[in-house]
Amino acid sequence: MPNANTEYLSGLLERMELFTPAQVVELIEAARSSDMGITEIVAAEGYAPEEAFLEKLAEVLRLPYLRLNTQEIDQEVLDRLPTKAVFQYQVIPFEFENGTLQVATNDPLNAGLVDSLRLAAGGRVKLALSPSTDIAKAAKKFYGVGAETVDRMMQDDRFEVAEETLTKVDVTELDQEASIVKFVNQIIWEAVQQGSTDIHFEPMEDQLRIRYRVDGVLHQTPVPARLIRFQAAIISRIKVMANLDIAEKRLPMDGRIGLRVQGEDIDIRVSTMPTVYGESVSLRLLQRKGEFIDLEDLGMTPRDKGLMEKMIHRPNGIILVTGPTGSGKSTSLYAFLHEVNKIDRRILTAEEPIEYEMGGINQVLVRPDIGLSFARTLRSFLRQDPDIIMVGEIRDAETAEIAIQASLTGHLVFSTLHTNDSAGSFTRLLDMGVEPFLVASAVTGVVAQRLVRRLCPDCRKVHVADRARLERLGFPMEKLSTGIIYEPSTCEACRMTGFRGRGGIFEVLHVTEGIEALVVARSSAHDIKAKSIEQGMVTLRDDGWQKVLNGFTTIEEVLRVTEENQ
Repeated sequence: MPNANTEYLSGLLERMELFTPAQVVELIEAARSSDMGITEIVAAEGYAPEEAFLEKLAEVLRLPYLRLNTQEIDQEVLDRLPTKAVFQYQVIPFEFENGTLQVATNDPLNAGLVDSLRLAAGGRVKLALSPSTDIAKAAKKFYGVGAETVDRMMQDDRFEVAEETLTKVDVTELDQEASIVKFVNQIIWEAVQQGSTDIHFEPMEDQLRIRYRVDGVLHQTPVPARLIRFQAAIISRIKVMANLDIAEKRLPMDGRIGLRVQGEDIDIRVSTMPTVYGESVSLRLLQRKGEFIDLEDLGMTPRDKGLMEKMIHRPNGIILVTGPTGSGKSTSLYAFLHEVNKIDRRILTAEEPIEYEMGGINQVLVRPDIGLSFARTLRSFLRQDPDIIMVGEIRDAETAEIAIQASLTGHLVFSTLHTNDSAGSFTRLLDMGVEPFLVASAVTGVVAQRLVRRLCPDCRKVHVADRARLERLGFPMEKLSTGIIYEPSTCEACRMTGFRGRGGIFEVLHVTEGIEALVVARSSAHDIKAKSIEQGMVTLRDDGWQKVLNGFTTIEEVLRVTEENQ
């Protein structure tokens, strides 16, 4: 039992006045038969929240209680306790004064803890109490992800392998030690926990920088300063996982890794790029199975949602979703497919990559490297008796013409284009060489979209709007009745960022006879957009303003993603 003797512990628990006599007996019995500390038992068994227990325990023991999330700690203080001891005992040194190192723990009753820390620090140690979540976050912040693993590698001379001489045999030997494997797994696991879509390993002159893309924004993740020493081994380990040639460092390469994390299959796309200071590696994380968003949950206005329901239940036509990479086009396409996925419909999709696996539809992975292009796949689809076809992207004239042919022969086609707004889709198809009358006849509607970060509902705060600025931006002042909008703050729930998750802003263009006439006449995207607005279309920015008024996002977010759509 790691706790203090039972008689002392019993008296301590009684003095805290948090538990009934029966609960004290239960806790003593649990502590006697468990390897867990008393704080962990209290929280895990639901006797009391950890924070409340520690606050009361600190009062009874006359020890300081602090929240580390607001604490800045000098590097000199951190260096006074070996990294191994920090992670072994789950503590954080936070202050050094008068020859005494103050250390935060959530388990002060662990027998021998003070003696062990005193031996590791080589001097006097005094305890303070702090929640385990604070300690874990501080360890990640001040020591970096995987610090314990890097510390172990620092003590192992087998990791001293020069990059230019590193071979697959070397990497295999390092893998057997499992430290490199563990570190890479820790980085990926941390990214998954944060909801990241991408991980970037970027060699710099004096560091290996690791950044995660969360909610569309890059964040640098803290890693141990000495990590650069193992740059070659880490990057080679990723290349081995992706079945790439680790000896080739001069050319860009692409591969994939299949992992299972917490019961979920994650497909990782790997891309390497030679840079001045070594190979830069980017990982794209794709969860192959997940919850599909319904059309209802996309966040469209009632008008736009009604138009989409009307268009996706038509028997034929092309519906295009446009926007830059990372704007949520695939999520919208899957929402449309989920809506029309019925037992009496045959649905075929051509994707690169297959981002989500959806039951009830036939998904084909496009492989240009072996000649299986979008165009060739789409041509084969027409011989497979489909009702609905989804093409991941229209990239060339051949794919565009086959998609149009499919729609004109009675099929409903979903696809994507890379254009800035909905009206630009028509000029893009015309630029590919498709005849205007075919585009006008085939395209039913176009959805342009962007993703904006969602204000954390737990900590967002009221902001009095600067009316003069809003007027300059074209904000609909007539709708701003109270003069109040919201801005981000910080809390634990949003990891101190002020935002939690993302949502879409949309521009739904329904092709009417008036729009068809403009397309046939090869009118500009500007004229097509003006006609659509005249017919009631809500632009991306206007939809964004509505979400600002609803308290969903901020003015800055709308400006960030709609800059090109004034």
